[in-house]
Amino acid sequence: MQDLITEIWESIRRNKLRTTLTGFSVAWGIFMIIVLLGAGNGLMNSFNQDSEGFATNTMEIYPSVTSQPYAGYKTGRYMTLNEQDMNLLARQFPDIIDQVTTSVSRSGFTLNYKKKYLNDMTLNGTFPGQVNMNHIDILAGRFINNLDIAEKRKVVVITHLLAKNLLEGSTDYKQVIGKKIKVGNLIFTIVGVRHAEENRNDRDLHIPYTTARTIFGMSNDLDLIAFTFNGLETEEENDAFEARLKQILNARHQAAPDDESAYYIWNQFTQNMQMNKGRGYLNTGLWIVGLFTLLGGIVGVSNIMLITVKERTHEFGIRKAIGASPWNITKLIIAESIGITAIFGYIGMVLGMIACIIMDQTIGQESMDVFGQSIRLLINPTVGLNEAVKSTVVLVIAGTIAGLFPAVKAARVRPIEALRAD
Repeated sequence: MQDLITEIWESIRRNKLRTTLTGFSVAWGIFMIIVLLGAGNGLMNSFNQDSEGFATNTMEIYPSVTSQPYAGYKTGRYMTLNEQDMNLLARQFPDIIDQVTTSVSRSGFTLNYKKKYLNDMTLNGTFPGQVNMNHIDILAGRFINNLDIAEKRKVVVITHLLAKNLLEGSTDYKQVIGKKIKVGNLIFTIVGVRHAEENRNDRDLHIPYTTARTIFGMSNDLDLIAFTFNGLETEEENDAFEARLKQILNARHQAAPDDESAYYIWNQFTQNMQMNKGRGYLNTGLWIVGLFTLLGGIVGVSNIMLITVKERTHEFGIRKAIGASPWNITKLIIAESIGITAIFGYIGMVLGMIACIIMDQTIGQESMDVFGQSIRLLINPTVGLNEAVKSTVVLVIAGTIAGLFPAVKAARVRPIEALRAD
């Protein structure tokens, strides 16, 4: 093995410029693969940032508008949801639906604490189940509980950003627990502080649902019904379950059984499946682009190995004359090809990872406003161990392919003809 490594090094050292120029194309191909995969991962992470914090097995049902006449009603009738629908769904699917909840939001409130005034706050009436369904991280105090719901208490859970503002920059959020704040014309007691994403302009103040319904003068109607579920593993099973939900709600509210637009269902589980499928398509496309870029490097390495074989024909003849087998010659050429490809390939891989880090610190820190939310363009545009292992395998295969044809040609050289070669 040591003799083989020494021979490869001597061959590379004798042709420094030629080897460097050829190796550059290999390094560039691997560099492009790493950068493209990193950018693709960052883009998908950016797409996924809005779904973070939600349980993956969550559905939300929203009332919509009918698309066909039915039972004397005209097309375009706005549908409703109510608490009876919540209870019905829980009874109809006890083996599938785990926890049913709802929420109601109203915006435009002014918050007052001592001499501080904050505008455009949102009161979000909710149930205790939201803390698990939306993965709400409580940093101090507690979330809304069942007693708050039953007694319609005027308690509120605020964000850590708001708490930090009220505490003049302090992060000891326990200090605000029990404090009174005025929202609109009502006084609320702070019972909890939750984590909020800074780039989402989160101004939601969570209060008990029953309290919100009383404050807003609401009827029995709901803005939405949300629930977690289990046992639905495929897209087909989810689609069939959603169709059954719509049929039940359509029957209760006198809409056509086959009216698909009367209610809208947002399914986090199938959305994640589609996002993962999209990520797979994107990664495949990026790999194809990168591999075609790497193909130029493979051709270059193959060409240089053909030149090497021609230059060393006399040497190979001597080796065969003193007993070297065709496999010894083949092994030497393939090993040299893999050596060149691996050395420059790993250089390209390291440079690609450095480029991903730079991309994260520059483009990854920029954001744009979409529907009032600040969205980062790229989030963590890096490659993982899986991509690094795949790139290593690609390097070995590429080196083998690049050296295979020259190696076979060298192995077929007849000793007498080789010894006559100049």
